[in-house]
Amino acid sequence: MSAFVTLSTGQKMPLVGLGTWKSAPGQVKQAVLAALDCGYRHIDCAAAYANEQEVGQALAIRVGPGKAVRREEVFITSKLWNTKHEPQDVEEACRTSLAHLGLSYLDLYLMHWPMAFQRGKEPMPRRDDGSICYSDTHYRDTWAAMESLVDNGLVKAIGLSNFNARQTDDIINMARHKPAVNQVECHPYLSQADLLSHCRSLAVCVTAYSPLGSGDRPWASPGEPSVLQDPGLAAVAKRYQKTPAQLILRWNIQRGVVCIPKSVTPSRIQQNLQVFDFSLTEDDMKLIETVNRNERFIVPTVERDGKRVWRDAEHPHFPFNDQ
Repeated sequence: MSAFVTLSTGQKMPLVGLGTWKSAPGQVKQAVLAALDCGYRHIDCAAAYANEQEVGQALAIRVGPGKAVRREEVFITSKLWNTKHEPQDVEEACRTSLAHLGLSYLDLYLMHWPMAFQRGKEPMPRRDDGSICYSDTHYRDTWAAMESLVDNGLVKAIGLSNFNARQTDDIINMARHKPAVNQVECHPYLSQADLLSHCRSLAVCVTAYSPLGSGDRPWASPGEPSVLQDPGLAAVAKRYQKTPAQLILRWNIQRGVVCIPKSVTPSRIQQNLQVFDFSLTEDDMKLIETVNRNERFIVPTVERDGKRVWRDAEHPHFPFNDQ
């Protein structure tokens, strides 16, 4: 199997990239250097991760004229944050990411969520009671502004993140530049089979974030199920003499899903790329599908009336109220 997927734009996007969400300051630079040194050619970033300047420091050391890696060999993604959905804010937000990363263009720029927050400097604008200040800017208007980034050569392709099937259709139906990618949470406990087949029918590539279940997510509660410790998956991995993480990544890339596992540990970063030297049988692919529980781990929750509830569920564009 090729190590790339070809996007609707014709670009080749490596099937495994390094995720940088939750990579702490002081760690992410070394993680990016380790990834580039062991053969990664795809780095996934976002303004909201607040570490793009450090990613940029690593890129400056390894990528560019006279360096180990040519710029055109590396696929770099960033994302537009929710407070920058006003059409007049989109280009400045993109230029800020480019400046932090030390780049003249991005290979892919995603709308991080379909939900707009109140514009301004504060990434999580809150009222006195702690609730988020939303904006009613429609993601279609934001998309139209993102299309200009392609026209102006700031980005090669644009795409979506955390969009459901209906919202993806909404964009496809009005787009001049079609979304090349929809990046969503996807792992064996949330196999996304319906969304995946819907996106395939539209020539939209799916990228899996938290492909290993994001065990270090800040709001995880003790006793929650862990994909990496699933006994069924561990048994399959053992048969292939691979780690559960390698098995899970292989399962997704065999479905044509791009994976961006996050790690700051050089040995793990390397292991996560060692998924092209084996193939899963059709039976094992089906077996892994059966552990699906439609279980979302990456939805920020808040305490209300003594219960944990989804934080943004009342936003008019909250994506997870339907498929």
